[in-house]
Amino acid sequence: MIDWLNQSITFAGITTTILEILGFLTGAICVYLNTRQNVLGWFFGIINAVLYVIVFWQVKLYADMGLQGYYFFTSIYGWWMWLYGGKSHDGISVSNTPTRLYVIFAVIFIVGTLSWGFLLGRFTNASLTYADSALTIASLIGQWMMVRKYIQNWIVWIVADACYTVMYFYKDLHLTAILYAVFLALAAMGYVQWKRDLKKLSGSNA
Repeated sequence: MIDWLNQSITFAGITTTILEILGFLTGAICVYLNTRQNVLGWFFGIINAVLYVIVFWQVKLYADMGLQGYYFFTSIYGWWMWLYGGKSHDGISVSNTPTRLYVIFAVIFIVGTLSWGFLLGRFTNASLTYADSALTIASLIGQWMMVRKYIQNWIVWIVADACYTVMYFYKDLHLTAILYAVFLALAAMGYVQWKRDLKKLSGSNA
């Protein structure tokens, strides 16, 4: 099954695999639906996580591979939160990130990047250890913020997706690099859309 998914395909001058194409499609659908606050985005996120565990294992990006496991479980949690979270258990709304969390996020980012990068460099044959680890920790934070519908999650994703695009081109994952360029555009769109929704919500509560 995996051998079939790994068959090389040349499309528009880009050599890729069926597995990477499926990852591209499910990932793009997931993020687009998230920008629309559609809970079905989490369903496609679960499928995308499973596909990219295989993709990243094959190119030795182990930090990214582990990140997909986190995406898998947070997608299930996000699905539940968007439907049943909040005090009234009817779903949560877009809000700003509480100020106190920024210090916590900064500590997690610095400690997590240094620790994970060291472990990958010491005990595995991973590639781009500290760059990959930094983006992994940033993605952990961004995903959790997404689950909680904190609007600033999109800012985290804009920065991370720009860096991921460069890294995946370097690793010859060209279709995945293009996907993350699409994610970058969708993240910008998501921020604008959620900002508009937050203003509407603030106006209705005034």
